[in-house]
Amino acid sequence: MRFAILFLSLMAVWLLMSGHYTVLVTGLGVASVLFATVMSTRLGGTDEEALPLHMMARLPGYFIWLFKEILMSNIATAKVILGNTPQPELFETSASQKTEAGVTTYANSITLTPGTVTVDINKDVFLVHALTKDFGDDVRSNVMDAKVSGLEKSIKGAGR
Repeated sequence: MRFAILFLSLMAVWLLMSGHYTVLVTGLGVASVLFATVMSTRLGGTDEEALPLHMMARLPGYFIWLFKEILMSNIATAKVILGNTPQPELFETSASQKTEAGVTTYANSITLTPGTVTVDINKDVFLVHALTKDFGDDVRSNVMDAKVSGLEKSIKGAGR
């Protein structure tokens, strides 16, 4: 089941990014996606941690929320840069996620949002660089942390 889900997901991405749908090119795409899926399975890349199916149903809502945050942060970052008013800070924040996939998603979400970068991860504590105190306050508000933790809700007995 996980093999099929990974294959179909990779094939969908390949088709969207390719833009060429001739028989030869599509056949080569199927072959390359099949090869990647087989190799991923042989390497253990389709276990629960590597392919967290429990998160898939909640991902579209999270991606919409994250996209909105990225747009708003882009505007705020542009204002800081154009106004030449950066006041950078480094601070630590904790992560409440129970799985490695959740921690990775949270760290990457911080970095994807303009104005903040996850510099280091030490167990459940992130070192974050923020362009201004306001960007840091957004991370410290733990809204993003709660949203990522919401992705993990369906895990039974998740623990690291």
